[in-house]
Amino acid sequence: MNSKLSGIAASDGIAQAKAYLLIEPDLTVEKKTTSDADAEKARLSKAIEESKEQLAKIRAIAAESLGEEEAQVFDAHTMVLSDPDLIDQTHAVIDDEKVNADYAFKQVTDNFIAMFEGMEDNAYMQERAADIRDVRKRVLARLLNVTLPSPATIDEEVIIIAEDLTPSDTAQLNKKYVKAFVTDIGGRTSHSAIMARSLEIPAIVGTKNITELVSEEDYLIVDGIEGDVIVNPSDDQISEYDKKAQDFADLKKEWDQLRDEPSMTKDGKHVELAANIGTPKDLEGVNNNGGEGIGLYRTEFLYMDSNELPTEEDQYEAYKKVLEGMGERPVVVRTMDIGGDKELPYLELPKEMNPFLGYRAIRVSLDQDAIFRTQLRALLRASVHGNLRIMFPMIATLPEFRDAKAILEEEKAKLIDEGVEVSDAVQVGIMVEIPAAAVLADQFAKEVDFFSIGTNDLIQYTMAADRMNERVSYLYQPYNPSILRLIKGVIDAAHKEGKWAGMCGEMAGDQIAVPLLVGLGLDEFSMSATSILKTRSLLKKLDSNQMKELATQALADCTTVDEVIEMVNRYTAE
Repeated sequence: MNSKLSGIAASDGIAQAKAYLLIEPDLTVEKKTTSDADAEKARLSKAIEESKEQLAKIRAIAAESLGEEEAQVFDAHTMVLSDPDLIDQTHAVIDDEKVNADYAFKQVTDNFIAMFEGMEDNAYMQERAADIRDVRKRVLARLLNVTLPSPATIDEEVIIIAEDLTPSDTAQLNKKYVKAFVTDIGGRTSHSAIMARSLEIPAIVGTKNITELVSEEDYLIVDGIEGDVIVNPSDDQISEYDKKAQDFADLKKEWDQLRDEPSMTKDGKHVELAANIGTPKDLEGVNNNGGEGIGLYRTEFLYMDSNELPTEEDQYEAYKKVLEGMGERPVVVRTMDIGGDKELPYLELPKEMNPFLGYRAIRVSLDQDAIFRTQLRALLRASVHGNLRIMFPMIATLPEFRDAKAILEEEKAKLIDEGVEVSDAVQVGIMVEIPAAAVLADQFAKEVDFFSIGTNDLIQYTMAADRMNERVSYLYQPYNPSILRLIKGVIDAAHKEGKWAGMCGEMAGDQIAVPLLVGLGLDEFSMSATSILKTRSLLKKLDSNQMKELATQALADCTTVDEVIEMVNRYTAE
């Protein structure tokens, strides 16, 4: 049946393909008695062999797309399936209790998981618990005759439909086949949305219930520009969106002509357009889109894409690769921002009522400083290979910044004593994402080398509205006069002390926000690489003096978001 659904437009573009539901099936197991133990053992054997075949296929895809090291996790899963203890104990339960294979397998794996998770001082054994969970899911799906979605094995054009996408889900997506995705939850700043922009595929988030309304037989059109999903479109709708897709492709070609041009306003004022990245692999996108620097290197992916804490050498090589790849262009590296919605299976973090306001980012780094020192040593060693700037996340107080910088200075002194060359030109700044830091920016500006405003969190903390919650997404308001006043205060405080101020939140690439930010005097705009050329095109149409007048008037006269948007549209249309 033809229908139309709407959500939050999270990544530009138009796509058409059949739906692929990335939804966890019900793996509830019922205990059943059996008189044919041999038949149950045969079912188990068949499920295990089929799971091994599936793992081999996923491993091959992962090795090709993510690299051999990343693919080795699937070797561990295959080893679990080959463990004679696991199989023998399951056979014993089938024989002794006269029960079905799926019930027996769950009982045995429950015991293994509980045993391994109980070894709290042994990270390796706790990782084995995670491997068994993954393997159990795969085998039970076979035994229960349900489909377990596997984004890594997609080999035809599809549009992913999911409640949400985790970073590991999105890491498995092959943009050759995944043409777009749509989720029930999330906002423009959720990780799935940010990843979609990095992959350059259309995305719509926060539809609330698309997983309930779409089936795998449905054909979809995703309009990532307007935020609409057309289910089972008519021929006329297909033709209409074919034209819209072509128009968008033509516009992207126009933007592409600006790749090697400087980022200048109409009256010749230069601002820096930089990119946000997660891994060294993202460098290609930065260069292809004319990035003038990297304004945010999210180093937590080094930790999330590993089964253990990355070594100093692992980190050094990653940072070196990025710095060398950017040459003289600046690279702002954010130290580990773990916590909130970014968990590490091998690092036990407390379960908290509100993890976004809890033990995360710099709070973890200062508390577990051995991890922090390893990262800082790797960064300092890599500093000689490019133009490095180090940024501490989630800073709320001046003592936090001073403590973090003191540790950095200690590690720098140690390296120099060891005869290791370290750059003397490394700038050290903070991410301004907590309102307390924004309000005290005049004092921070005396001690930091730069500010980078993290609007994704600054907005949600200022508005007391979870940016991942689609029910309060209307309160995620980048243009709210209160947010604009905080941003102005940070920029003015930096400039008063002769420092620069950048922005690495998604607001930096927002086409309504850019004119205001130019007017407020922002020096550096860092965004998804795919937004750079579109923003460069917009800048060429803006007069910086007129934008200053716009920002001044918006701050003085506007009381609502709608008033700000109306004023921006009026100024930019003139």
